[in-house]
Amino acid sequence: MEVRVRPARPADYAAVARLTVAAYHADGQLAEETGGYADMLADVAARAEAGELLVAADDGTGQVLGAVTYCRPGSAYSQLAREGEGEFRMLAVDPAAQGQGVGAALVRACLARAENHGCAAVVICYRDFAEAARRLYTRLGFVRDPGRDWCPLPDVRLLALRVALPAHSGDVP
Repeated sequence: MEVRVRPARPADYAAVARLTVAAYHADGQLAEETGGYADMLADVAARAEAGELLVAADDGTGQVLGAVTYCRPGSAYSQLAREGEGEFRMLAVDPAAQGQGVGAALVRACLARAENHGCAAVVICYRDFAEAARRLYTRLGFVRDPGRDWCPLPDVRLLALRVALPAHSGDVP
């Protein structure tokens, strides 16, 4: 299967909402009350307005298989990014398409956008138990940045990761 990453269109929003909530449920991230996080995940129009919403689609069928929100520092969805850093949030792959390179394609698209914006690095956070996410990010060069770990809710622990971009690979995290 060939995957193409492109900016989301309003016609994609329903599919993005469905697959994002399904992916977070499948990963156990919505198993407990998370302060309305499922509603935030499903509000695709707000994400598209506040950041750059990207989708990964099957190049043959056009089916949306995954999505991610790329954020610049200071934007509404940015949580960790400092000046000169990009960030992405809410990376999700349809559970039926996981393990096929969709997530990696979305991450690489975010890294490319950050490079195009002149960023020195990209930062992200993930749930402390999300091992598949950690493996993906580690494989793509992200390293732990424990000084940025945080807890948005008492039982929700988010671990921070950072990757220096190639033009800035000598930067110290």
